[in-house]
Amino acid sequence: MNQYKVAVYAICKNEEKFVDRWVDSMSEADGIFVCDTGSTDATVAKLKERGVAVYQISLDEWRFDTARNISLDFVPDNYDICVCTDLDEVFEKGWRKELEKVWTAKTTQARYSYTWSFKPDGTPDITFYGDKIHARHGFRWIHPVHEVLQYIGDHNELFALAYKVKLNHYPDSTKSRAQYLPLLELSVKEAPDDDRNMHYLGREYLFHHRWDDCIATLERHLKMPNAVWRDERAASMRFIARAYKAKGDYYNASLWLYRAIAEAPYLREPYAEAALLAYEQGNYLKAYFMVTEAMKITEKPKTYISEGFAWDSMLYDIGSVCAGNLGLYESALALCKIAHKLAPTDERISRNLNIFQKSLDKQNS
Repeated sequence: MNQYKVAVYAICKNEEKFVDRWVDSMSEADGIFVCDTGSTDATVAKLKERGVAVYQISLDEWRFDTARNISLDFVPDNYDICVCTDLDEVFEKGWRKELEKVWTAKTTQARYSYTWSFKPDGTPDITFYGDKIHARHGFRWIHPVHEVLQYIGDHNELFALAYKVKLNHYPDSTKSRAQYLPLLELSVKEAPDDDRNMHYLGREYLFHHRWDDCIATLERHLKMPNAVWRDERAASMRFIARAYKAKGDYYNASLWLYRAIAEAPYLREPYAEAALLAYEQGNYLKAYFMVTEAMKITEKPKTYISEGFAWDSMLYDIGSVCAGNLGLYESALALCKIAHKLAPTDERISRNLNIFQKSLDKQNS
C-alpha cells in the first residue's frame, strides 16, 4: 500500500507525439497535472483523453520558472510528493515504489538517476542525478532558464537518495533551443552573483560557437568568490579548452585541460579529454599516459555529470592505438579487446585487434 500521495506535474507545448508514452510512464502517480503553454496540435486533447488534468495558460514574457511555478500551483495541497518532469522524459517502471522506500515524513527533496542523452546504439551518454522530486510545500522555481528549485520551507532540508529511480530523456531533435541563450543572458543579468548561471551561460556560448564569449564568460565564472564547486570549475576549464581547440590554439587548450585535471583529479572527463587532444596531435606518449590515468577512476561520480566519451570504448580505443605506436603490443591488445567488447560492431577496432595480435606474436617470436 502506498504511504504517500504522489503528483506528477509538467509544462508542455506541441508535444502530442510524446503524450501516450509519457502518461504510461507517469501513471504510477496518484495524479498528473499539466500546464499547456500554447499548443496548436492535439497535445491538450490527447492529454485529456488519457485522464490528465490540463490547464491552458499564456505568458506575455516566457520564463521557465514562471511556467513551472504556475504548474506547481495547480497541484492540490493534499499531495505529499511532487514530481516535476517534461513530456519527453520517461521513468523506468517501478519508480514510485523505489521513491517511497527512501522518502520519509521529513524529506524535502529526492535525488534520482537521470540520463540526459543516449548514443545511437541506445546506451547512455550524458548522465547525472536529478533533483526535481520534492515535497508539495516549501518550494518555488527560480531563474528564467535552467530553472532550479529553491527551498523556502520552515524546516531543515533533507534529501533522500533515490538512485534506483531512473528517468530517461528522449528529446525532440527538431525543437529549437534558440530561446536558451537570451534567457541565460537575462538570468545572469538578474542574478550576476549566481555562479551556476554564469557557468551555464559560458557553456551556451560554446554550443553557439561563440568561442571568445565562451572563454571570457567561463573565466569570469572561475573568478567568482562563490564558484567553489570543484566539479563544475573543472567543467568550465574543459569548456574553455574546447573553445581554444576550436580556435586552433592547441597550446592553451592543453593548458586548460591540465588545470581541469588539477582542479578535480577524481573525475575521468578531464583526463579523457586531455588524452583525446594529445592523440589528435599525434603525441602518443602523452595520450597513453592520460588514458592510463583516466582508467584508474573506475566509478562514475554521484555529484556531477558523467559524459559518455569518458566511459565508452573511446579511451580503450585510442589507448590501444597509442600503445601500438609505442611498441607496447601486449597493452595495445589488452586495451583493444576491451574496446571491441564495448563496440563490437566497429570494424576498425576489429581490424586493429587482428593487427595487434599479429604484432604481439611477431614480437614474441
